[in-house]
Amino acid sequence: MRLIHEDRKTGLLKLRLETPSDLWRISRIIQPGDLVGSSTTRRDPEAPEDAPAAQRDRRRVWLVVRVEAVEFHGFSKHVRVTGPIVEGPFDIGRHHTLDLEERSDITVQKPQVSASDRALLDEGMRREGEATILLAAVDWGESTIARARGRVVDAVADVNRTLAGKQFGGEQGDKDRRKYIDELVGLLAREGERADAIVLAGPGFLKEAVAKALGEGAPKMAAKIHVFSASAGGRVGVDELLRSGRASEVLATSVAAEEVALVERLMEAVAGGRRAAVGPGEAREAGEAGAIQVLLVGDGKLRDPAVIPIVDGARQNRARVVVVRDEGDAGKRLASLGGVAALLRYDWTPAVARASRGAPGPLPEGPRSGA
Repeated sequence: MRLIHEDRKTGLLKLRLETPSDLWRISRIIQPGDLVGSSTTRRDPEAPEDAPAAQRDRRRVWLVVRVEAVEFHGFSKHVRVTGPIVEGPFDIGRHHTLDLEERSDITVQKPQVSASDRALLDEGMRREGEATILLAAVDWGESTIARARGRVVDAVADVNRTLAGKQFGGEQGDKDRRKYIDELVGLLAREGERADAIVLAGPGFLKEAVAKALGEGAPKMAAKIHVFSASAGGRVGVDELLRSGRASEVLATSVAAEEVALVERLMEAVAGGRRAAVGPGEAREAGEAGAIQVLLVGDGKLRDPAVIPIVDGARQNRARVVVVRDEGDAGKRLASLGGVAALLRYDWTPAVARASRGAPGPLPEGPRSGA
């Protein structure tokens, strides 16, 4: 994401959307009531009768709408912004839908650019040129291939097959296994051309067999291939791969992998009873104490009146704010802790726990509950 211009007096932002993750971010930044402008096409009611038919039907114009609805379509990679036209050459007051895509230049005017908006803008400006990573968790009969780019994780294919033989042995079993490997290699070769890295994971030796066949069939991809162990194939294996520290170097450019890793750290800190605040109440108290190092916020909580001051305070204290997608595995785990939590700079005890003991001291052992 590129911030081309900002007028802090009017709340006007001029932005260029550069990656699929920017589309996700802008869908969270734009809210009902905001004014959003973009180049678009619309039927021209004022076109002269002698104008070519194509020009009478559609005309490219710059329109500004007052937002009523925002829809993020991750699979087709665009954002739909709908509302009445407030600026444009014609049809003022009529409804229009702006389709925002990668490389779109847009304006957003808000009554106030919030701390949550700033966190998303800052993240977007740090993430230019996000790598595309192809993830494959493979096992005999159950495999999943997914594509990760920044915050966007798309399922490419689930390859589930019934293979002959109780232990996949015999002539038919060998035939089924060769066919299964060929199917996986074909999908990876097709999708891998546009990927910066290909990560193969799973139990047993299937991952090595697929990596070898892919490298031999598409030598230019051999350098992209990375192989790791996982306890399962399929979607469970993909989730494990995203959480895995072993794949961190390959997945370092993926925000989706990073948010999973941070929530994993949070869970470990909560289980150990150290350096974690969970829920809005604890997070607010830890922020007031200047203890927050990383604040994790589910994207559904960004506009919560109880959460907005927590985010604002964390940014003022130079803590890092990470917005976690609600629809991902990490978002669901964070939601179980109240949708807001923090990794802390030092050991810290909530006021309720201190009051129950009558004096400050070390944190109690084990995770806190009821956050």
